[in-house]
Amino acid sequence: MGGVSFTGVLPVYKESGYTSNDVVARLRGILHMKKIGHTGTLDPEATGVLPVCLGRATKLVGYLTDSDKVYRCTMRLGVTTDTEDMTGEITGRTDTSHLTADDVKAAILSFTGEYDQIPPMYSAKKVNGRKLYEIAREGAVIERRPSRVYIRGISDISVYEREGVLRADYTVECSKGTYIRSLCRDTGEKLGVGGAMEKLERIRACGIEAADCVTLDVIEEMMGDERGIEGLVIPIERFYSDCGSITAGEDEERLIRNGNRFRRKGLADGMYRVYLPDGTFAAVYETENGEAKLCRYFLE
Repeated sequence: MGGVSFTGVLPVYKESGYTSNDVVARLRGILHMKKIGHTGTLDPEATGVLPVCLGRATKLVGYLTDSDKVYRCTMRLGVTTDTEDMTGEITGRTDTSHLTADDVKAAILSFTGEYDQIPPMYSAKKVNGRKLYEIAREGAVIERRPSRVYIRGISDISVYEREGVLRADYTVECSKGTYIRSLCRDTGEKLGVGGAMEKLERIRACGIEAADCVTLDVIEEMMGDERGIEGLVIPIERFYSDCGSITAGEDEERLIRNGNRFRRKGLADGMYRVYLPDGTFAAVYETENGEAKLCRYFLE
């Protein structure tokens, strides 16, 4: 399959033990492509949906990274760690026997909506040009400025005790930049016992469900069938399915290829997927008063 180049979004299911950049690096080797980018970091121990942009679709990375995401997590209560998850060093333990399931559910649900979240020290967030995890590995803890995050919804809460440890499983739909580890930390603090994330799966991102994703091993096995890989790749235009659609006339094609504005009578205001006369998806344009201006360009 040498020389084959794909364009679109590959729905990867990231397994535990890989960083998001590890996934990109391995895909470059499997697909023999350099132009590849992921759409939002997942912690190494986390699993789940990691949309990976291929070819011209790398122009989608910023747009898709900004989208809301949905996670299923397990929170352990009565413990704190330096990483805010159970991969780190335990820094404290507290008895949880006085807590009821209703107490825990109420604390979890109280974070629905906007709140100011302090990012974990072990994160890729930058402070003064340095990633926080680089500073943390030096043994330092610095003050972090909180970021406003939005928890759109919390659902399917299950509170239970196993092997003497109080846990809660729940689903979170949240904005870009939300750290589920920190949400577990903050919930534990609210309950007065501490908390840490034990398990995390991203179950939806960019409109892609975990059930529709494939692992790197499966992708590698499919490399003998070019059409099989092509069948997995999601076309760029599908991520703009809520936009209108127009096909350029021959006189408009040159303007669109150059990313220029064009006018068309009777065109309603709004966002449009724009196709060339031969059916090639070219760009997304926004129109106002019959004039269309470029928003995002997808031609080479």
